[in-house]
Amino acid sequence: METIALEPVDSVRITSLVDNVTDTTAPSVGPAHRTGWGVGTLEAQTIVGGHGVVPLVAEHGFSALVEVTKAGVTHRVLFDTGVSPHGMVENMRRLEVDPGTIETIVLSHGHYDHTTGMHGLVEALGRANLPVYVHPEIWSRRRVVIEGSEPRELPTTSRRALEDAGFEVIEQARPSLRLGGSVLITGEVDRSVTFEDGFPGHEAFHSGAWQPDPLILDDQALVVNLHDKGLVVLTGCGHAGVVNILRHVTKLTGEEDVHALLGGFHLGGRAMQSRIRPTVEAIATFDPTYLVPAHCTGFPATHALADRLPHALIPNTVGTVYTF
Repeated sequence: METIALEPVDSVRITSLVDNVTDTTAPSVGPAHRTGWGVGTLEAQTIVGGHGVVPLVAEHGFSALVEVTKAGVTHRVLFDTGVSPHGMVENMRRLEVDPGTIETIVLSHGHYDHTTGMHGLVEALGRANLPVYVHPEIWSRRRVVIEGSEPRELPTTSRRALEDAGFEVIEQARPSLRLGGSVLITGEVDRSVTFEDGFPGHEAFHSGAWQPDPLILDDQALVVNLHDKGLVVLTGCGHAGVVNILRHVTKLTGEEDVHALLGGFHLGGRAMQSRIRPTVEAIATFDPTYLVPAHCTGFPATHALADRLPHALIPNTVGTVYTF
């Protein structure tokens, strides 16, 4: 594998815009600053004075704003957009995050809990003319087949709708550098870990028929190299396997230190139970300074990671801002 020279940056700031959990009691810790509530008030006729506080919206999805700063210049990347049409943009409004400052969008994969919020972004921005980086497999029709149940087809992201809204869709299966070489989009991740064998029951419609699609090849991550500290790795669902992702990006960049690993690790649900222990032990060998499991990681895996790496683990909540 040819090494990619990922330019070091001076700082990275990641704002959690969409996740499964919101918690106004979670304390700020280390690089994590908890905002807790949105700005302003909301009308509430059953409250004395007619106004209540502004909560942040939690939903089964993921989205994060990534801000990288180098030599005094800051660039902003939107990574995924959540599961509902308006959840992400509403949290942006309540957090006073201006969607007009976004320069680049990266969609980790085609599942609707990471892409549906593009609808609200279109309404907020109008004709955006922003680049959207995706893997070519993102447009595939998918379904989930669970024994004893009818197959459930998943909503599919529309390329035509994105292009009609003014987005420049850029398909890339190989790794690529963006924003002056300071942000790496992994593209398709090498699969080398035997216990990370994909999503059982996941299928895709190809060549006129439904076919097994456990590997979900469009799953990609975003990586930044923090000066003198190591890699900051952001995953959407981590369908490629979070250990596969870590192995891939350390080989790809030649940087062995992992400063932070954040995002969905897809270890929730019964089918993933047997992977939790080997995944936890493998992550521990990378010894990340900070570890932020989110979205589809699941309680058992999060608990196991907290037990194994208590010094590193930070639970994520919507609105949390991480400054590295």
